[in-house]
Amino acid sequence: MLSSRIHKISAGVACLVAALAGASVSTSAGADSTADVPTYQQFEASTYVDVDGAYVVNGDEAISTKGDLRKFYELLAGPSKTHEDGLIVNTVNGQDDKWSASQALNLTYCVSTRFGTRHADVVAAMNAGAGLWEAATTRINFVYVPSQDGSCSTRNNSILFSVEPVATSQYIARAFFPSTPKRQRNVLIDDSIWSSGTWEPGDILAHELGHALGFRHEHTRPEAGTCFEDNNWRPLTPYDSASIMHYPQCNGSSSDLEFQASDAAGARALYGS
Repeated sequence: MLSSRIHKISAGVACLVAALAGASVSTSAGADSTADVPTYQQFEASTYVDVDGAYVVNGDEAISTKGDLRKFYELLAGPSKTHEDGLIVNTVNGQDDKWSASQALNLTYCVSTRFGTRHADVVAAMNAGAGLWEAATTRINFVYVPSQDGSCSTRNNSILFSVEPVATSQYIARAFFPSTPKRQRNVLIDDSIWSSGTWEPGDILAHELGHALGFRHEHTRPEAGTCFEDNNWRPLTPYDSASIMHYPQCNGSSSDLEFQASDAAGARALYGS
């Protein structure tokens, strides 16, 4: 999740992403981008590498390998296409990036004790964020496993994913997609989550858990008019600028990152009702 302090969407990578999007991506003022398209080497050099070795793109999404980063670049550099509908699911090789029906009912996680005095707060915020998706459909169930908190990392095979602290100025929180390898299947949370203005920690983590369920940023849709990412997604529901998966700073219409009826409808469209 991009923080308000990174409204500029990270000077290095965002400018390169905007340049890659080319004239097909308009600014919020409606002017087309005229920046030169960077080479892959420039794009790679400007992409933030996280503590676990993942490349972080689109503000809070992890790419595991250089090969995958190259594919991401080629998607950006390729021709754009138009979709007519939106809450959108990530796709991998043309297939929906989602959990199996049985796994979606057992999305186990731990919360690292390294959060210290904030541990209980993180547990509560995760529960709040998970609860928003769980209330949308009985086919999704996040399961907190407190017995694994003392060894909470991506190396712990007793849980599906870990929730861990990180110290960074690149994002407030970062997540993963169902297709992400286990070694990078975590939700990383910076301490700035407690000072994010109108963005409540539970809503921020609901946004991140949306990625963990397979949902992409709503603002990559052409209707947003800015913050284009790539075309690697499939539409599920009509576009909603107020979606919890839409950055407010990318022409979003909700300033407080609240869960919307369209988000619930998207969850049911992907996982069933």
